[in-house]
Amino acid sequence: MEFQVPIPFVTHLGFELARWADGEAEIRFDPAPEHLNSFLVVHGGATMTLLDVVMAHAARSVQQDMGCVTIEMKTSFMQAARGALTGRGRLLHRTATMAFTEGQVFDAQGKLCAHATGTFKFVKRLPVGGKDIHSLNRTGAEGADVAQSAQGISTD
Repeated sequence: MEFQVPIPFVTHLGFELARWADGEAEIRFDPAPEHLNSFLVVHGGATMTLLDVVMAHAARSVQQDMGCVTIEMKTSFMQAARGALTGRGRLLHRTATMAFTEGQVFDAQGKLCAHATGTFKFVKRLPVGGKDIHSLNRTGAEGADVAQSAQGISTD
């Protein structure tokens, strides 16, 4: 199964979408050596990215024409993650604009390594190059100008 839209960072990490339906998602991740920390276990940032993406996909699985952005995420690490990982996300509740989710990461032996809760906001996914594009869909110099002006940084 392929991701519905390209997500460059997810592609870079090598995530594989295994399930995406009915308020649930499952993503597999086979960490490479560059995804490890100094203890030679999966870096917490890679684990949190897996949780973020799997929870967002669980939220989006009930309305696939929408995108969603992370509003808040809390992660608890139970034990070091080693080897191939499986992330599972579940939609707990949704409103017209928000989704409340939870996610878990399991190692190759099925041991729970991390748990998270997340809140996501549904946003319209507009075509790149169309009119009235939200700044999240802008790329290149135009996107940099928008991001910098939003932060009060001069682009001159």
